[in-house]
Amino acid sequence: MSETRSVECTAPDIEEAIAEGLKQLDVSREKVIVEILEEPTRGLLGIGSRMARVRLTTTVPPRSERQEFVPSSVRQEQNLSSDEDEDGGYDDDEDDYAEVRVVVDESQLESEAQAGLKTLRELLDLMGVSANVQVERANTDSRTGRAPWVLHIHGDDLGVLIGHRGKTLAALQYVSRLIASRDLQQRAEFIVDVEGYKARRQEALERMAHRMAKEALRRRRTVEMEPMPPNERRIIHMALRDHPSVETVSKGEGNRRRVTIVPKR
Repeated sequence: MSETRSVECTAPDIEEAIAEGLKQLDVSREKVIVEILEEPTRGLLGIGSRMARVRLTTTVPPRSERQEFVPSSVRQEQNLSSDEDEDGGYDDDEDDYAEVRVVVDESQLESEAQAGLKTLRELLDLMGVSANVQVERANTDSRTGRAPWVLHIHGDDLGVLIGHRGKTLAALQYVSRLIASRDLQQRAEFIVDVEGYKARRQEALERMAHRMAKEALRRRRTVEMEPMPPNERRIIHMALRDHPSVETVSKGEGNRRRVTIVPKR
């Protein structure tokens, strides 16, 4: 797509208006910026009711993002510079992590990391995937006060472990944590990553947050992002937490919950 297109749609509620706009533009949800022009109102006994009105504008990612390097092993599976993602039902709300601090020798691992490493290797073997797992310790999270273990999977042709928009990776982490927690008889909270996918995804989301904030200010309207899992919404909130001109609010329920970026008055 070489240029942007825009359409305004009305419907009884916002979701229906967005769906109609996507149909007219013939694009997927992650390829548009949504502006809420008017919220729907019911009125009194049907009198004075008002339809929802939205404007959808197709996006063209900045050149630097369109050419972002992605290893060949995952290039076909991922589009890290677009407005992605859905969580596939796995509610991992602590997956964002700071720059990894140190690679740890296996003899120095704590019980949680040992259980995670053992479980992950067994799962990969059962899946018939040939890969190496490296254990690292991330920096301390200012919110939780802990430094999570990160199990990095490295190898060739590992796109199958990431899946469409990271859903397979989310499932792999969920199952790994579940098995390790059972063995440990306590909750395991290690992070599973493949070829640095999550770190790059976090960087892409932070860039997207600032780009969308500029759009909200340029249009002087609330901009609504696509639905995201909790950990990705948190990245957006944190990226714009100290922004002087916009604020962020999560709206919606369940897997339709999303972040809206609102210009400050």
